[in-house]
Amino acid sequence: MNGKVPQTCVCGTFFVSLSTEKEEKQVVMTVEEQLAAALAEVENLRMAIAEKDCIIQDLRNKLLWLRKKVFGQMSEKALPVDPSQLSLFEEKHLTDEERARLDREVEEAEKTITRTIAVKARPSRRPLDITGLPEKVVHIYPDGVLDGNGHLRAEYVEIGTDESSRLEKRPAEVYIHKDVFHKVILKSDIETKHPEDREILSPERPLVPVARCMAGASVLTDIIVGKFVYHLPFYRLIQQYRESGITISDSTMGGWYEAAVEKLKLLYDILRRQILSSEYIQIDESVIPVIDNEKHKARKGYEWCVRDAVTGDVMFYYDRGSRGHHVAREILGEYRGNVQCDGYEAYDQFEKMPGITVHGCWAHVRRKFVDSLKENERLALEGILFIRKLYKVESDADDKGLSAEERMEQRRKISYPAILMFEKWIKETYAKVLPKSRLGEALAYAYSLLPRLSRYVNDGRINIDNNLIENAIRPLALGRKNYLFCGNDASAYRAAIVYSLIGTCKAAGVDPRTWLEDVLSKLPYWQRDSKDLAGLLPRAWAKENQISSK
Repeated sequence: MNGKVPQTCVCGTFFVSLSTEKEEKQVVMTVEEQLAAALAEVENLRMAIAEKDCIIQDLRNKLLWLRKKVFGQMSEKALPVDPSQLSLFEEKHLTDEERARLDREVEEAEKTITRTIAVKARPSRRPLDITGLPEKVVHIYPDGVLDGNGHLRAEYVEIGTDESSRLEKRPAEVYIHKDVFHKVILKSDIETKHPEDREILSPERPLVPVARCMAGASVLTDIIVGKFVYHLPFYRLIQQYRESGITISDSTMGGWYEAAVEKLKLLYDILRRQILSSEYIQIDESVIPVIDNEKHKARKGYEWCVRDAVTGDVMFYYDRGSRGHHVAREILGEYRGNVQCDGYEAYDQFEKMPGITVHGCWAHVRRKFVDSLKENERLALEGILFIRKLYKVESDADDKGLSAEERMEQRRKISYPAILMFEKWIKETYAKVLPKSRLGEALAYAYSLLPRLSRYVNDGRINIDNNLIENAIRPLALGRKNYLFCGNDASAYRAAIVYSLIGTCKAAGVDPRTWLEDVLSKLPYWQRDSKDLAGLLPRAWAKENQISSK
């Protein structure tokens, strides 16, 4: 055997090769390692499954809590039971007839929604109304037909004329108004009296809007109107004045503006008291960036807007930019009447406050369902159809010119049953969607506010939504896009004063420039004579000056 003797050992009656035994041990060790690795992998999977079971159970608990939170008992928020003991949150599901009717309405709505792009017809150009503009007429003759005096030469005869007109503009005129005060004395006093006994007659000096200020009422008005009606920052206004021949520094213009607003604050305080004495107001808040000088960056501030829903007057309120619940208490703490607002939780504290009735805004609810159309078009459209029925009642009442009492009867007869059906639909639909989806959030938002949203059916004077106050806030959004931010809290507070007065001017059908210039001129005299400054507010001013309000 090639000179090699195999090494063997005796094991019972068997002879086993040492090399074979070694190979078998290696195989056994390999199998054990594989088995250990498999057991480790099984243990890892078991732990992962246990972890996921915990997550699933936690999510189930949160979902159960959310459903209880949203659909739990809300005894303090239910509507007053009359007429016919109106109540919410009783029936749990839509009936077969209601479901069939809703399906038909959705199908009709889907047919109505077209996805083609319609080409709009080009509108015809309306002629300009130039009846109130002055005319500057220039007569133009052919060359050489006039004599040295500008008359037609004898050898020519005029046989007709042609006319053409164009619109022109002169730059704004800036001028100095100088008052010269003449002193006079009686001739007899000069002849008969000693100098110290003579009576010198001097005219009374007119009062100015701001003491020791070069700017008159028209310039102060122009600065305020430019910034808050045309949304121009100060540097653009300075450029305009430079084009008119006068250079005004930024600090000078800012000082003039601040002094003028300090005078207008007297009217703002009166306006605020008048609005908060109304029996029906609307409230909302909007962002205004404010520079934080300590952090050297802009922070998010909030202007609160309160609108007198009876007259249309508006009041902005700024409290260091806060949107906290305490600001709502500062504004409405002593108010008694109807308050209309959105679903911001700061207004929840007034639900149990005696003397205040809180009403919701259906436009906010509709907006959330519109936002969820791309996510679940069918169900979102169903929700929109319910809300559309409520708005149809309002548009029909407007077309018919119904009184507040007649409108209330229509709401109780048509709108309230639709709201009850909407409530049942929400409960049925919420189980089909994810709570954190857009549609789920829209359903939860609508359901949590249903009592507040439904109260308008009991008063024909209450609007179905808060859209009118959002229109009043729009100038603030336009200004935010142009002058970008307020330099500090004091600047934001002054902006609240001016926006309040200009917004009230627009509500009263008064031109802000005309009103501001007249009021800034009159304020010093009314203060001197201790007159009631409420007579200078836009609506009273319009009545006094026989200006018809809208």
